Amino acid sequence: MKIKEIKIGKVSIPLKKPFKTALRQVNSAEDIIIKVITDTGAVGYGNAPPTAVITGDSQDSIVAAIRDTLGPKLIGMDIDNLEGIMTTLDMAMLHNSSAKAALDIAVYDLFGQLYNIPLYKLFGGYCNKLTTDLTISVNDPEEMVQDSLAAIAEGYTELKLKVGTDVVMDCKRVEAIRKAVGYDVKIRLDANQGWSPKEAVRIIRKFEQLGLNIELIEQPVKAHDFDGLKYVTDRVETDIMADESAFGTYEVFKLLSMSACDLINIKLMKAGGLHNAVKIANFAETLGIQCMLGCMLESKVGITAAASLAAGKKIVTRADLDAAVLLAEDPVVGGVSFAQNEIILSEAPGLGITDVKDWQEIN
Repeated sequence: MKIKEIKIGKVSIPLKKPFKTALRQVNSAEDIIIKVITDTGAVGYGNAPPTAVITGDSQDSIVAAIRDTLGPKLIGMDIDNLEGIMTTLDMAMLHNSSAKAALDIAVYDLFGQLYNIPLYKLFGGYCNKLTTDLTISVNDPEEMVQDSLAAIAEGYTELKLKVGTDVVMDCKRVEAIRKAVGYDVKIRLDANQGWSPKEAVRIIRKFEQLGLNIELIEQPVKAHDFDGLKYVTDRVETDIMADESAFGTYEVFKLLSMSACDLINIKLMKAGGLHNAVKIANFAETLGIQCMLGCMLESKVGITAAASLAAGKKIVTRADLDAAVLLAEDPVVGGVSFAQNEIILSEAPGLGITDVKDWQEIN
């Protein structure tokens, strides 16, 4: 099974409501979805959402990287030469992690099809379903309370609250939501780099003093501020998770070497795909550091890939894979399925995806 052709396309999917963080607001998912086609006629699907404020990748840059540099180097390569393909991707160009992730996912999809195995089993087969949290966008406290209560009514037991815009308002948001939802619901906070190290320590200590029972705080400080992240981690009782700081394999190795965080959030678009994400999970497992599998605003193609790794690995103890649930429509046929807060893995080979409706090819 050799790679014969790579087709690049896009889908535009409206969100149920605007997605707001300390870094950006998004009203629709504008995802690049590729088809890697082999000489046997098999098709592998890959996904890359442009997230310029985090990965530096725009829709145009993803397309150009795949079309002009990465894709041509893969033509003619055997799918069963997985290591060779991934080495080629890594060495073809610097950065461009989202473009690399799209190709990586499609190749893994084909690898699973070639050997007739679902990807979650290829990655270890630890479980066949996951519990995901639901993200609550940053808004005024009253709107966030209503969104949180609506999520619980839909069956979610874990909420990820976006904060980081203002420390005083952040405290009001978290207090109001905890009071409204009670203490049976897990609450995670994601500051998206919105606090300084000292601000983070002050507000997290206040959460602790108020007994708000926050499970973890994600990326309280700037991505490049490893020392600041360690400063926070060393001075609070609440677990601190690295996200934007934990970009790729090198950054995660450095974070773990410094003991700069308690948890790692793995995202395929940062890591450059599944191949490097597995390396990150192995680093973490070696040191006993639990991981979350997170996402950008991927379609169900990317979510299925991330969920496959999360289900395969025991060290992945948490999932923040709600992007497909936030979308008003699902154009992807096959892949994972959802039952309230559960993600159920497909037993079909590879990703188990057979089509993407309304896919528009880009020439």
